[in-house]
Amino acid sequence: MFKHLIRAAALLALASSFTSAALAAEKTVVIGYQTDIEPSKIAQAEGLYEKASGYKIDWRKFTNGADVIAAMASGDVQVGFTGSSPLAAGVTRGLPLETFFIAAEIGTAEALVVRNGSNITKPADLIGKKVAVPFVSTTHYSLLAALKHWGIPANKVTILNLAPPEIAAAWQRGDIDAAYIWDPALGKIAKTGKVLITSADVRKWGSPTFLAWVARKDFAQAHPDFLVSFAKVTGVQNAAYRKDGATWNADTLQVKEIARISGSDPADLPALLQGTTFPLLGEQTTPALLGGGTAKALANTSAFLKEQKRVDAVLPDYAPTVTASNVTQAEGK
Repeated sequence: MFKHLIRAAALLALASSFTSAALAAEKTVVIGYQTDIEPSKIAQAEGLYEKASGYKIDWRKFTNGADVIAAMASGDVQVGFTGSSPLAAGVTRGLPLETFFIAAEIGTAEALVVRNGSNITKPADLIGKKVAVPFVSTTHYSLLAALKHWGIPANKVTILNLAPPEIAAAWQRGDIDAAYIWDPALGKIAKTGKVLITSADVRKWGSPTFLAWVARKDFAQAHPDFLVSFAKVTGVQNAAYRKDGATWNADTLQVKEIARISGSDPADLPALLQGTTFPLLGEQTTPALLGGGTAKALANTSAFLKEQKRVDAVLPDYAPTVTASNVTQAEGK
């Protein structure tokens, strides 16, 4: 009898451990992030997402949005930070993703920098030069849109597909004449170059770009509580920046935390932050963003990518790839 009791207890303990492991797995999420400069890096640095949601988060760093989208397509990443161009390409190809929070409307945080001594003083001087950019990124989209705005055929410029770290290295070697990129590579190359245009200029010309938090649809359906909590925390960070960000400098704790996560120079961050709009929680559901504008922007971006032969076709409607439900619930809490 005693042996039977021991065996039963062992089986019960084993079953309990399996249950605990299953529950732990359910409360774990893999998030793909990038080095872009934005306030949510503060919440990441301070562990606020974990504290608010009760989930264990495996933060994985990526150098560009295309790689984030690829990881989400494989199922390795459930929530990701990406730009509008790789996002548009991904959902156009049928990936089961939905945008649930607009992190930033890109401005001066992304720029086309020309090397000192490259003899590039005006857009027409780009013809015949080597310009590096990560393909299917927001900067790639902005570069192509800028060339179209200037009336410069893209095939008149040698456009090289390089990841941000590769751009910084190629710049250091003198292999490229210009690059369209974001921080920390942007801050590094700008020290020996000149900003020709920023994405704030491209936005004025009718080709805006944005950064978004995106979730796999299967994860979103199974764990809406996490996305609601995530949206709430991100909204709080954006609101804090909107309130006090103008006073931040290289020595401000928040700037140092953003720099630690992004790998950027704190001295570069205040100006980059001020050149970008970080929508508040209450602004997310407006017609300009998740209330319709985001779907329209994805459609326009996809049409441009098709024109550039980056995607084969466009969807009839991008609204199903965008949801405002998580931010709506977050607003009510």
